[in-house]
Amino acid sequence: MFLIVAKYLIPKGYRGMAVFPFIILKYHLDKENPVFVNHEKIHLRQQLELLVLPFYIFYVLEYIIRLIQYKNKDLAYRNISFEREAYANETDLNYLRNRSFFGFLNYITLK
Repeated sequence: MFLIVAKYLIPKGYRGMAVFPFIILKYHLDKENPVFVNHEKIHLRQQLELLVLPFYIFYVLEYIIRLIQYKNKDLAYRNISFEREAYANETDLNYLRNRSFFGFLNYITLK
């Protein structure tokens, strides 16, 4: 994992993103934020499990499905299974040690 601060690579409205094997941050201060970095590390693990490229395909497909479902881009983003797992466990700094393989599958719902 490599932490990189690159303000102009991050889309508007976001503070960071994981692009295996990098975590790209908008603000230098976020390098010192263990919860934020843990959230992005969870995404790196998800990407590894799906061999990187399929992760992005599933991510975009699920976002489109959620956008149709919720008709709201922020709600759609928050309900992507990968994001639900990361947000639910970002404060547990030991989560990745105990996480089951394909743990994001536990967060797929059609609520």
